[in-house]
Amino acid sequence: MASLYADENFNGKVVQLLLQFGHDVLTAHEAGKAGQGIEDPDVLAHAISLQRAVLTHNRKHFVKLHKQSTHHFGIVVCTNDRDYQALADRIQQVLIKESSLEKKLIRVNKPRK
Repeated sequence: MASLYADENFNGKVVQLLLQFGHDVLTAHEAGKAGQGIEDPDVLAHAISLQRAVLTHNRKHFVKLHKQSTHHFGIVVCTNDRDYQALADRIQQVLIKESSLEKKLIRVNKPRK
């Protein structure tokens, strides 16, 4: 299962569902890093120090960070979806296909209607 670091804006209900799937998800809040205005490069650096992939809705900035350097343990960028179960299911489907997230940018998008 994946070892993930959910940034402070990532939905807690989705985190709970991912935990139920068996993933190891540490939130920014649990790490004592929430509400501090930490810049995205520092969020990624913290995830790297923990050897975890970042889980975020902040697609634009983290895609840019990935393009600057693939020295990380993975970045999973997700579109927002109020159907938390559907989002967790999509993330799960992507994660079970990957043997490693290291150096990878994974995009989990909400299906278009």
